[in-house]
Amino acid sequence: MLVKDPNYGHLESNGLTNGAQYHSAYNEAETVDWRDKRLAKITRLRLLGDYGFPMWDVSYCHGILKDGSPANVELPFHQIPRRGFKRFIIAQAKRDKVYAKGLGLLDEINYSKLL
Repeated sequence: MLVKDPNYGHLESNGLTNGAQYHSAYNEAETVDWRDKRLAKITRLRLLGDYGFPMWDVSYCHGILKDGSPANVELPFHQIPRRGFKRFIIAQAKRDKVYAKGLGLLDEINYSKLL
């Protein structure tokens, strides 16, 4: 569900309460490919959109490695279609032999969308 940001007027889902604190954990974090076997979970996929544009731009993707450390996750795509975006992610994951559901990529709580 998109909620209007009181400061900027944008519509946003799953916004951060303290963005600076959250991002500080990822400033020095390792960057891993989503196919990396050490990746345990995707914790946040930030998507940016413009009214009328049919695609979401991927701003960043964060995850947690199996040892508990934070990681910046590199995805094989930079845009996702708004319509059928989960279908798109599943197709990309199948191509790369990644289990999207197991990584949490199909869980709404892990998406942050900003319009």
